Amino acid sequence: MLCALIMAGGKGTRFWPLSTEENPKQFLNLVGNESMIQMTVNRLKSIIPMERIFVVTDQKYEKLVNEHLTELPSENIIIEPVGMNTAPCITLSAMLIEKKFPNATLAVLPSDHLIENEALFQTTLQAADLYVEMNQQAIVTLGMEVTRPEVGYGYIKYENELNSIYDLSIRKVDKFVEKPDMQTAQQYMDEGCYLWNGGMFIWKTQNIISLTKQHLSSTYKLLAEIANSSSSEFKEKLYELYPQVESISVDYGIMERAEQICVIPSSFGWDDIGSWLSLERYRETDEHDNILDGEIKTLNSKGNIIVSKTKPMVL
Repeated sequence: MLCALIMAGGKGTRFWPLSTEENPKQFLNLVGNESMIQMTVNRLKSIIPMERIFVVTDQKYEKLVNEHLTELPSENIIIEPVGMNTAPCITLSAMLIEKKFPNATLAVLPSDHLIENEALFQTTLQAADLYVEMNQQAIVTLGMEVTRPEVGYGYIKYENELNSIYDLSIRKVDKFVEKPDMQTAQQYMDEGCYLWNGGMFIWKTQNIISLTKQHLSSTYKLLAEIANSSSSEFKEKLYELYPQVESISVDYGIMERAEQICVIPSSFGWDDIGSWLSLERYRETDEHDNILDGEIKTLNSKGNIIVSKTKPMVL
């Protein structure tokens, strides 16, 4: 049974001043008529019903999640009382999802990325789900086709093919590497065995929990106490114990220590829209290479990105 966990606690600081701590990137309409989080959920709905889609977010964004995702059951919003990086919030979410859907397969996905070929993305998720069903200790990550030397992304180096499902190759992961300099990024692209790390992975809830118990034992004990508390005590336990967990990313805490990690090289057109300049790849420009969104007039102005939702502007 495939479930989705959407990570929606980020503050989107690189899109300031449009993105603020009160209204971060995942709740903005950057490349269409829907917010990024709405686009994320809508591309999942044809393969995962809403009752199996979960969102983990900071407590201050609970109201925004409800406003943007009106079809999402309110109990499927998992609150992180304080940001403690990705490993604790993913494991706590896995524990809570495991109670509702035992031994589910869980796709962990960012809330604010762009995917162009949604049909191929859905097929790729289904292939990962099938592989994990056949190999329940496996972790599948989706690696994005490298189309340019990019210093803003981490990379995945892959090795031999382990399987092929729906004509998609499933490869053994050699290693994860951090964001490179431009020369190294060009080298990765030329070598042809590297992929961008899009922060998407698919694994069994029981496997996540087991790996956390093995590698982050003190954090596991605290999270288990929270997850196993009664409904009347849950909130109190969450706010009392969660700030005591180790603040560590899932990459460092679990992924780098796990053994059965594989990757599906993916070409469904992915971008994390990480900065204002990345909008140039997706928004129309005028004859002077300006991107204009709102009531805006320009005079002898070139190469600008202007967003004004509330008042007219002149450059």
